[in-house]
Amino acid sequence: MSARDSVAIVDSFWDEVWNAHDAAAVDRFVVDDFVIVSGGVTIAGREKFKRWIEDFFAKVDDLHLDVVESFQNTDGSRVASRWLLTGKNNGILGTTPDKQDIAMTGTAVWAVRDDGKLLTNWVERSSWELHERLTAA
Repeated sequence: MSARDSVAIVDSFWDEVWNAHDAAAVDRFVVDDFVIVSGGVTIAGREKFKRWIEDFFAKVDDLHLDVVESFQNTDGSRVASRWLLTGKNNGILGTTPDKQDIAMTGTAVWAVRDDGKLLTNWVERSSWELHERLTAA
């Protein structure tokens, strides 16, 4: 088993970036050419990733991300997480910013470099279900 605790690295990322609402903290965690694929859309480069996060923060007030569970493969090069994101709607998914409570689940699979830097993140989330709840009559 690897001595590297990649789950701890990813958990720190969740806390220091998402839960602290600090997109600039990304610099401590990801490589310059970091790639995230979220819902089939690719965002390439650390600076674009930070702007994507800031846009996300603008659409969800009081955002909080709870990690349900995470685990890593034997060598620590991959981490998988299930999470629950909660907050208040400020226009997420193109909806009216009505401050409704939101909750969205998701999964993330991370590629982690030998030095602990995050290389890639593949994310799937329950966007459709959230959109349906926010736009129900």
